[in-house]
Amino acid sequence: MKNLKSYMESGILEQYVLGDLSIEERLEVEKNALKYPEIKEELVEIESALLSYAISNAIEPSEELRNKVINSLENPAADVRPIYAASSKPGQFYKYAFAASLALLFISIALLVNLNNKLNDSYTQIAVLQTGNQRFSNQVNYIDEELRDTRNALHFYKNQAAYKLVTLKGSAKAPAASMLVAFNPEEEEVMIDLSSVKMPSNDKDHQYQLWAMVDGKPVDLGVFDSDADSTGMKKMKSVKNAQAFAVTLEIRGGSANPNMDQMMAIGSI
Repeated sequence: MKNLKSYMESGILEQYVLGDLSIEERLEVEKNALKYPEIKEELVEIESALLSYAISNAIEPSEELRNKVINSLENPAADVRPIYAASSKPGQFYKYAFAASLALLFISIALLVNLNNKLNDSYTQIAVLQTGNQRFSNQVNYIDEELRDTRNALHFYKNQAAYKLVTLKGSAKAPAASMLVAFNPEEEEVMIDLSSVKMPSNDKDHQYQLWAMVDGKPVDLGVFDSDADSTGMKKMKSVKNAQAFAVTLEIRGGSANPNMDQMMAIGSI
């Protein structure tokens, strides 16, 4: 939020605590409170300030009057006149004022506790919604990636004559490993045939990394996972003058240099 300070000083947080906002406005405040810790802290401070105000404005009677009020509360049959009734005794006013202040304090505390519970419930609901949105976003990204691989496959088959197919065979580290790489020297494009990838399953901390050998030096072409259900063509990074391709097992995200001890497959053009 660009103007977080202005938002907090606008008075909307005080309105939220007092319950003067619409449902849409309340949801917006709760969403912002979950996103910005400063707003949540401000809401807690406002609630505490209201509680302090209720306590500080309560009328403090003398000990004698306090005992009389408590005795009258413990004995309902006692002669207690309504607050609004006229009284010729000044002490009577303070008696009822103390009772009213005490009741107001209890009500204020109950309201603040209720507001705090509602705020916590709202935080939970927003967190659940955000989790659902993240799950949906992940599904969309997965579908988008599948569509992208399918479009790459259509492009490959449409221009198949321009590609050189390079078969990578397993090394001593993984004798059964193999995969197919399509290389277009003119466009400097490199694609992996995902359906041809036969590699040991990689865990969540590692990925396979494709390398091109150019003048005897390894060039990073990107990472991929071993997934038996994957289909289509995955487009890798561009390269020119490649003489061979190789695959190593690296930390997730890839490495700057290949780990030769984890060489999985290699093939020359």
